Amino acid sequence: MLTLKNFRAADVKNDVLAGFVVAVSMIPEAVGFSLVAGLSPIVGLHTAFIIGIVTALFGGKPGMVSGAAGSIVVVLMSLAAQHGMGYVLWATLFAGLIQIAIGVFRLGKFIRLVPLPAIHGFVNGLAIVIMLAQLHMIAGQGMLMYGLVLLAIAVVVIFPKITRVIPSSLAALIIVSAVAIGFHLQTLRVGDLADISGALPSFSLPAAPFTLDMLKVVLPYAVVIALVGLIESLLTMTVLDEMGGKKGNGNRESIAQGAGNTLCGLFGCFAGCAMIGQSIINFTSGGRGRISGTVGAILLILFVVSLADYIGLIPVAALAGIMLVVCYNTFEWSSFRRLRRMPKSDALVMVAVTLITIFTDLAVAVISGVIISALVFAWQHARISIRSRQQKGDLVMYKLEGPLFFGSTAAFAELFTPEQDPQNVILDFSATRVMDSSGVEAIDKITGRYLEAGKTIRLRHLSADCVRLLAKAGPFCSHELDDPDYYVAEDNYQTDDKSLGKETFRVRT
Repeated sequence: MLTLKNFRAADVKNDVLAGFVVAVSMIPEAVGFSLVAGLSPIVGLHTAFIIGIVTALFGGKPGMVSGAAGSIVVVLMSLAAQHGMGYVLWATLFAGLIQIAIGVFRLGKFIRLVPLPAIHGFVNGLAIVIMLAQLHMIAGQGMLMYGLVLLAIAVVVIFPKITRVIPSSLAALIIVSAVAIGFHLQTLRVGDLADISGALPSFSLPAAPFTLDMLKVVLPYAVVIALVGLIESLLTMTVLDEMGGKKGNGNRESIAQGAGNTLCGLFGCFAGCAMIGQSIINFTSGGRGRISGTVGAILLILFVVSLADYIGLIPVAALAGIMLVVCYNTFEWSSFRRLRRMPKSDALVMVAVTLITIFTDLAVAVISGVIISALVFAWQHARISIRSRQQKGDLVMYKLEGPLFFGSTAAFAELFTPEQDPQNVILDFSATRVMDSSGVEAIDKITGRYLEAGKTIRLRHLSADCVRLLAKAGPFCSHELDDPDYYVAEDNYQTDDKSLGKETFRVRT
């Protein structure tokens, strides 16, 4: 929340100026995404206002900007085309409630499971997607458009070397707009994209009736929207955390995103999420606090209600030039240098996530990156071996090394030949760990094989959590445990426990 003790004049100035740039830069995207979904441009602008102001005030990362995002619109397109706006509103409302639940139950921390190569791939992919959107918008507009875009890029790059009193992106917006308006240049303006004039959003329940058939259609979309929105928002937060500033709160951001989307569903708007392009514009323009996002959202709705004619005069070239610089700064250029040094598996994850982000959508890309990384990790660690084999008489001790989990159970089973071992066998787990139920089952099976062969088997040096797993396991493991404090068998062993139905060895430390 905003508190007076956190206000400083320089910070307020930076936040207000950054908020103005953010507000103007959000207009083309909100309008464009609305048109892609087959909806009125005002719907996208209202979405940007509602979720923008809610997350600015209550979100987990001050300075992060939320609005109408393309990743959400891609999910909503088919729903809007097949069932209309009423179903879109229900999907938005339920998605918001799901996001609130994720935040309340503190599940936002699972974003940590996304590996760094996948994050770099996400950033690179989104940078390319944003760049392609700008190029598509200015393509075929003639040399004048290209010249104004280059002018905007030059101002953004050079202006900080002259002064930092105002953000370079705002300077580019002012200079390019002054040139285009002052010389009456015939170039594409914001007002040419669509009529952005309108009113404040008003409360209204979704028109579609609340029925079981509606829920069957809407809930799958709501789950996907909730997950896509949170993935993009929390990854954007991760990017901003790396750029500097305090670490964001993922669970708080989840609740704020959910509250914003719930309100969007109740005020006739579709769902939104964090926008990495606008967030980086805000960050690089000096907007590091909650004021910038709040000012941006308020100015955006003010443009819609009162200043649409003036905002419509802004040349699209100015916004495209600013966004192209943002794309360049967003792209992880250092990842190219790392490609030659990083493991091939990490390089595969980064390239795969980048390509999937460009050609499909963010959710599929990030989930694919996590799955690929998990499979590679499992493959690399699916190695369990016998460190040493010590035999004295009819007693043999195997010292194992490596994790025992679903990926290594097959290799574990192949390590032993009960028929060829002596009568008494000890498995020493001091250098390994049972990771999951598959490992427990593997131990249970190997124990059963030895008992079927008429041999005696003991398990040693299992950790406490492994012992608890084994205590709940199959028919053999629960009574095959030896004292984990002992680890060296005596040369002369003897049976002293007939109650177990098999021999027990005396051991000494």
